[in-house]
Amino acid sequence: MSDIEIRDERDKGLLVARTLGEPEGAALGYIQYFVVDAPERALVPVHTVVEPEHEGRGIAGSMARELYAIAAREGIAVAPLCPFVAQWAARHPGEAPVAPPELMDAAGRALADDPAKW
Repeated sequence: MSDIEIRDERDKGLLVARTLGEPEGAALGYIQYFVVDAPERALVPVHTVVEPEHEGRGIAGSMARELYAIAAREGIAVAPLCPFVAQWAARHPGEAPVAPPELMDAAGRALADDPAKW
């Protein structure tokens, strides 16, 4: 999608999609995520939202693709707890390496230990 930009706001745990040229407050959607360090460093997406007036434009898929691209650039994994991201990954195995079960378990425990991550 050439009319949006996707920004990693790591300090907020958000990957945010915005229309090019829009002011800071005009988000089209986001993926909320956190980072785990063990058993390996990974991004853990937990929730994907696209504003209703922007649904059906491929924004969620673009954000999922960018999340995996960020992880690849950083040499880390993605442990998708978000159902949308998990489904996207299953449909795009060439872009979304499968996280090992022990990493998925650790991500699930981290979320259970701190529900504020969601």
